[in-house]
Amino acid sequence: MIIQPKTRGFICTTAHPEGCARQVRRQIDYVQSKPSIAGPKNVLVVGASTGYGLASRIVASFAAGANTIGVYFDKAAEGSRTATAGWYNSAAFEQAAQESGRKSFSVVGDAFSDEIKAKTIDLIKTELGKIDLVVYSVASPRRTHPKTGETFSSVIKPIGPAYSNKTVNFHTGEVTVATIEPATDDEVRQTIAVMGGEDWQMWIDALREADALSEGATTVAYSYIGPEITHAVYREGTIGRAKDDLEATALRLNDQLGSIGGRAFVSVNKALVTQSSSAIPVVPLYISALYKVMKEKGIHEGCIEQMYRLFSERLYAAGSTPVDEKGRVRLDDWEMRDDVQAEVDRIWAQLSTDNIDELSDIAGYRREFFQLFGFETDGIDYEADANPEVEIPNLR
Repeated sequence: MIIQPKTRGFICTTAHPEGCARQVRRQIDYVQSKPSIAGPKNVLVVGASTGYGLASRIVASFAAGANTIGVYFDKAAEGSRTATAGWYNSAAFEQAAQESGRKSFSVVGDAFSDEIKAKTIDLIKTELGKIDLVVYSVASPRRTHPKTGETFSSVIKPIGPAYSNKTVNFHTGEVTVATIEPATDDEVRQTIAVMGGEDWQMWIDALREADALSEGATTVAYSYIGPEITHAVYREGTIGRAKDDLEATALRLNDQLGSIGGRAFVSVNKALVTQSSSAIPVVPLYISALYKVMKEKGIHEGCIEQMYRLFSERLYAAGSTPVDEKGRVRLDDWEMRDDVQAEVDRIWAQLSTDNIDELSDIAGYRREFFQLFGFETDGIDYEADANPEVEIPNLR
């Protein structure tokens, strides 16, 4: 079938298998062009099929030579419906990893469930023995609690007064003002339950109880802070409360893992085009301005560049891992440079529908959004027939 992008707001409902595979191959090629890393050897990535999770798995496997297990919730093609992008990404990764002689396995299902945790731990014990790095990179709008059965839904809202600021329809380039009503106390509670640190803690508890963590094991989860422009809707909003909980969990896990010489970190990463960030009002417009500034300064990074820098210069660099005053790894250091933010602020004050193409990199944002789903990828003939039914090697 001929597969074209079909969008609904910030969601693309189709994905292209060859385009996704080409994007994965590009990330692998980047990592293999860099010096190898003396890092982890058996890695679990929870949330492994897209974005930072996928990039973490690629760096672990192709820069450190690690065996990996990826846990993710994605769907295969069915009838006229394509598989999800994460399915195609994972199929391409698994094929490349096995061709290179590395062990790799995929566990598809609800990472929040006790069933998937138990299934993954059985696989670890059978195939790898123990894990020395756990990457927690789950992005989901909902979570069903494995003990109580309550289903939580996250929201993207400010806390306190309603919030208004510029935003953009990145498909059309239209700049408008968005007003977001404040969250209720229950919406804050539910967002923390979905996006906070409780499930990360449950994963580490389950792994420790099963004696599936190596001596000196490391675990890392991902967060974001961002500039004042996005604080009301992000860091000071419902998502920010969830990230506060995630960071508190990291400190607690770091203490708990000390008994085996282990470590726990939250890595604060750069703003990037992801399915999640595309859904947050204000953020796509900020990223469009940020991309223009960072590209002009020659310091722009995507997921794979960020994760290679995390592994090589932070987690597995010689000496101790550098952290900020709250114990966080700061990979957003280039984004938050004073000169970068001053230029973004200058652009932000002027941005409108009439000048967005000139003042920002909205075209680059739009292209990266479609590339998340395998479209607008160089070297792919999108008018040719493509087979949407792709199998994932070593799917468990």
